[in-house]
Amino acid sequence: MEWIKRHGLVLAAAIMLACLTGCRISYKFNGSALDYTVYKTVHVSEFPIRAALVYPPLQQMFENQLLDYIDKNTRLQTTDGNADLQLEGEITGYSLSPQAVTENALASQTRLTITVRLKYTDNKAENKDVDQTFSAYRDFPSTEMLTDVQDQLCEEISKELVELIFNATLGNW
Repeated sequence: MEWIKRHGLVLAAAIMLACLTGCRISYKFNGSALDYTVYKTVHVSEFPIRAALVYPPLQQMFENQLLDYIDKNTRLQTTDGNADLQLEGEITGYSLSPQAVTENALASQTRLTITVRLKYTDNKAENKDVDQTFSAYRDFPSTEMLTDVQDQLCEEISKELVELIFNATLGNW
């Protein structure tokens, strides 16, 4: 038994040493696939609301979430002037539509959909430009007033849109 303890400790130490000095596979996931030796700056323009229905706080909410997400997930410096990367666009849709119609022909759910058109310009590599429309939605019970749930829904939808936009552009997925 004493022999097993002594040799077991030696064997464990040898395995640990081999693990420390042997090959290592390292994954780094910071949410971005950018080469920071090439890309240092990003410019995010305003995203004006061009939808038929307008919820004024949405623009600022969306822009702040986009800037915060870029700041937290990249090492890019945001700038107001010329930049290596540019994001510009507009909020083109803010709509309500009935969902889940009941036997009384009344909607039991209402869907709020927000659509954003984005133009992403990579000033270092032309083939990486993106001009795309992104859309996300949330359903809420028709028994609730939009004014009661609007802030929360817009926050959730904006977050989803920002993640979609990031993954299609800076995340390079």
